[in-house]
Amino acid sequence: MGTTVRMTAAEACSAAAIQAVIDGLGPAGGTVELPAMELELDRGIELRSGVTLAGQGADTVLRMKPGRVYPLSGYHNYGMRDVPLQYTDGLEPGMTVALRDSVYQGFFETLAVITWVRDNWVGLDTGLASDYLAENKPLLITSFPLVFGRGVERVAVRDLTLDGNRQAQPGGIGACRGAAVYFIGSSDFRVTRVTERGFAGEGLGFQMCAHGEITDCRFTDNAGNGYHPGAGSTGVLFRNCVAEGNKRAGFFFCVRANHITVEGCSFDGNVDCGVSVGTRDCMNLLRDCTIRGNEGPGILFRDCVRPVEVHSCVVERCRIEGNARLTGKGQIDVLADAHDLILRDNVLLGAEERESAGIYLGPATTNIWLSGNTITGCFPDVIASPESRASQLPAIEYGLEAAREEHFRHLARTRI
Repeated sequence: MGTTVRMTAAEACSAAAIQAVIDGLGPAGGTVELPAMELELDRGIELRSGVTLAGQGADTVLRMKPGRVYPLSGYHNYGMRDVPLQYTDGLEPGMTVALRDSVYQGFFETLAVITWVRDNWVGLDTGLASDYLAENKPLLITSFPLVFGRGVERVAVRDLTLDGNRQAQPGGIGACRGAAVYFIGSSDFRVTRVTERGFAGEGLGFQMCAHGEITDCRFTDNAGNGYHPGAGSTGVLFRNCVAEGNKRAGFFFCVRANHITVEGCSFDGNVDCGVSVGTRDCMNLLRDCTIRGNEGPGILFRDCVRPVEVHSCVVERCRIEGNARLTGKGQIDVLADAHDLILRDNVLLGAEERESAGIYLGPATTNIWLSGNTITGCFPDVIASPESRASQLPAIEYGLEAAREEHFRHLARTRI
């Protein structure tokens, strides 16, 4: 079980102090329990394997410090564990930073911890993820996940309130390399009763992860998506979670996010859409959710064509209401080559601001099962060709419970 360390407010006086206690737990791990307090973070708190970080709910607030931007002094190349800057004022070892340029995003961005600072150079604990060319205006920015794990297992975050202090950030960290709560290359992770708001990026994100559980959380008012399972992440449960007022989707299935169950969740008032499903996002289940008042479709099955099309997903017993206020063809949009989907026993209501269909099935979709859906205030109820609709229930496996060992073999257990 490991040791439990209950820190006082005096002891938990900085992110560095909390990190020292986490690092001091050693291989056995344990629990670090924070007191009721408000603390400004100048770096992310990094979990080690076997560690739980816990707080006192609304009474433990971790807030991101105002960010700064540091331009690189010129070209620097892939894999190097240091970087030349025009100046380094305010940087010190242990701080978490992001590096990127103005052209390449995604996994070309680097998330790293500073290891040393000398003569306008800084050392990094990981190699650069890309070449950074001078003409692409590369920079280092003090943007970071508030809580994160890289290549860890058996970790948990619970009973915390996180404030991304978005208005004080000159830039954020990209979705593939960070989020307010972020994991990469990790397994057996739990996030419970975490409330977060206003991050300059994603709310909760994870890449290349397996065996996770996110319950009773609330992620709101972020510059990106509320929740972002990505890059082949498999075998994860979301239950009783909220995403509201995010500038992208409430919930964004990224590339090859499979065997994920989302139940009893609420996705309201987000900009792009409520829930977005796309490239190779298959065998997923959305059940007993409320999706309301999003500017785009309530659920969007994105425009992905074979061989990376969406298939084998189920949406059931959801209330999908007042979406497509600005964009989208229906409360549920199914595009491109999607097939073998089950949409059943849902309640769909149109938006007052803009007329849309209840369910739109694009002309290239096939074998979509519609059954028991109650559609009100939409016109027409369904747009679909006969070829799009299934004549019998598709025989598919889906959701967390259908995940078997073979479904995880694309994931490597390495530190990334």
